[in-house]
Amino acid sequence: MNKAEQLADAEAQYHLLVTGQQAKVFVDQNGERVEYTAANRADLQKYITRLKTELRGPNLSGPMRVFM
Repeated sequence: MNKAEQLADAEAQYHLLVTGQQAKVFVDQNGERVEYTAANRADLQKYITRLKTELRGPNLSGPMRVFM
């Protein structure tokens, strides 16, 4: 499963969780099994944020300077 698929799956699980349909189990890229409940949905949101950051790649925009 690539990062984009992992992100889509994690977001779908988060949607189920916040709409009360309780995401039960998510298996991450390392094959680790994680069970999410309403009590730890913040962890799932952090995972989604991390995947989005990884998909964006390095942030190359920043202050530009001219060196002479």
